[in-house]
Amino acid sequence: MSFRKLAGVFLALCATTSVTFAQDWTTSKHGPEDMAGASNLMTSDKALEAVALIKTGTVLSIGRDYTADMPLFGTRVFAVRGTRGLAGGPLGSNEIIWMDDFIATEIGQVGTQFDGLSHIGIGGAQQMFYNGTPASEVVGSNGTRKLGIEHVKPFFTRGIVLDFVALRGAPLEAGDEITVADMEAALAAQGLDEPGSGDVVLLHTGWGRHWIEDNATFNSGEPGIGLEAAAWLIERDIAIVGADTWAIEVLPNPDPTAAFPVHMELIPKNGIFIHENIATERLVEAGVSEFAYIYSPVPIAGATGSPGAPLAAY
Repeated sequence: MSFRKLAGVFLALCATTSVTFAQDWTTSKHGPEDMAGASNLMTSDKALEAVALIKTGTVLSIGRDYTADMPLFGTRVFAVRGTRGLAGGPLGSNEIIWMDDFIATEIGQVGTQFDGLSHIGIGGAQQMFYNGTPASEVVGSNGTRKLGIEHVKPFFTRGIVLDFVALRGAPLEAGDEITVADMEAALAAQGLDEPGSGDVVLLHTGWGRHWIEDNATFNSGEPGIGLEAAAWLIERDIAIVGADTWAIEVLPNPDPTAAFPVHMELIPKNGIFIHENIATERLVEAGVSEFAYIYSPVPIAGATGSPGAPLAAY
């Protein structure tokens, strides 16, 4: 039995959830050597579909500012340092001068962050990442050796934002799980078609109200999807799940023994990306439910994720 098949059997035996997921995830549908995941779904047809959603020509940034006082997970840091004066110059007869800066941070894992395929793996007897890639082939001292963010293709596709604040009549609280029934109700209330292959689904929970205003509360937990909703999204072959929260999934999890199980299902098992800390309230305030989602990860070779502001054009 091959290593990949053996790994699939091992993971099937270890499954603890009643939600049904495909267990033999160790070879991607995009090919055994693929490192681009769901960004492979970005076709010319998807781009043309997205263009048709742009009616007013408005382009809205839905990324948050990167500041030293933003909430950070765990012991992550964010610090910007200038050069304490000019970085260079005057130079030339025109006496040009310039400034530079130095940023110290986990560059792809702070602020509005895009989780790449080398960010989340699965432990156990065989430690693996997306496409059944052994951890020994991914982990490196100068960035990841495989599955770096540079392999992810740019996104230009249909995006939708599901407004659960409007659906429930109030902002959601930590531990509130968004179910399939919730998503179907939000789609109906907003007059949206279901997400399809290559689409981006953003979740507006109201949790972003705590951003900087109350970082302790923001980091203490969050509303979000559970495994049931994750399976529903996976079945629809979406490209990205995003939210106004720092992990997009319900925390604390209903299973107190589980740690970020939705991340595990989306990223390593299905190559679906996660976009966290999105300013979804900007879309809701603008009355926008469907739009062209535009985002290109910063191609830092070997990075596990990317900063950057996604755009919504409508």
